[in-house]
Amino acid sequence: MTLVSIITPSYNQAQFLEHTLQSVLQQEGVRLVTTKDGRRGLRDDSPIDIDLEYFVIDGGSTDGSLSLIDQISDRLAGWVSEKDQGQAEAINKGFARARGEIIAWLNSDDLLLPGAVRKAVETLQANPDLGMVYGDAITIDPDGRPLSGLSFGNWGLIELLSFRMICQPAVFMRREVLEQAGYLDESYHFMLDHHLWIRLARLAPIQHISEVLAAARHHPQAKNVSQAAAFSAETQRVLKWALTQPDLSELFHHNRRLILGGAYRLQARYYLEGGQSARALEYYLRALVNRPGYALKHAHRMLYALLSLLGATRFADHYLRRAASHQKQQALSRLSLNFTQLKGWQGINADLDFGSSSK
Repeated sequence: MTLVSIITPSYNQAQFLEHTLQSVLQQEGVRLVTTKDGRRGLRDDSPIDIDLEYFVIDGGSTDGSLSLIDQISDRLAGWVSEKDQGQAEAINKGFARARGEIIAWLNSDDLLLPGAVRKAVETLQANPDLGMVYGDAITIDPDGRPLSGLSFGNWGLIELLSFRMICQPAVFMRREVLEQAGYLDESYHFMLDHHLWIRLARLAPIQHISEVLAAARHHPQAKNVSQAAAFSAETQRVLKWALTQPDLSELFHHNRRLILGGAYRLQARYYLEGGQSARALEYYLRALVNRPGYALKHAHRMLYALLSLLGATRFADHYLRRAASHQKQQALSRLSLNFTQLKGWQGINADLDFGSSSK
């Protein structure tokens, strides 16, 4: 029997929290490990070989979140609501409580998709050398409408150092490797997950699962939207940290242009999303110098930044919306996912017609 631990850090996101909780509790083929007399509740009648303990670590919410948590508290392995120093501290509290050999965390505005836990467990069980697995994902808006697809490659340490980003809610880690790497660095607020992925990949291989495991919600209060420019500073900080590590520093010096090209392109995108077109264009040019082909995949964003600087804001916005819409539809179509199967799933808008993007 495999024990999986999932932690949800929560703070004043009641509008999304219920769907997040249910997306974990309704995973098929798992048995919930609860605090109530140590009893285990069955999710369904299928053969059970996965135990799941679910922790919610709330930061002292005042918006109705506690009522939602209390309603399902008998299905949790534990929960707490108290002030903390932020997301990383909350997740680390959950890590310290977790007993599972496989661990993940799911933020209170994101979702696991059907079968995510089982797919991750099967991959890790079949490959005992792996320290971490990650799947593909979709992005959704506040109402659960799919926005885009996030498909990844079978990347390793060098790709992570080059700031190939993976979608955090689609990641599952082996506890043994997490303990060796150490928990989240609580001084990070934006790149805390990517910093951890690099530390894990130093210790054990990681592997991509060609399945869509999670949905990441985009909304105005999300950090990747509301504080996009601040991600750039922490991208640079991760790079500086890597240079203090002898093994990573050696990789950097052998792959300097590759890594810098990736870092600059990522920083440029953050600046652009933060409304800083001049800085965005500066960093896109740096990316072009170091890694032209990779940078040019953001050619439409470069043009948008340039048009914005020239004062053609209205035209730039229209151009970017059209380019982004086409790109997002292509990204959705590349995913190995039948969107009709998501109708009725927690947090996914069940009234949508997915026909145009189904496979």
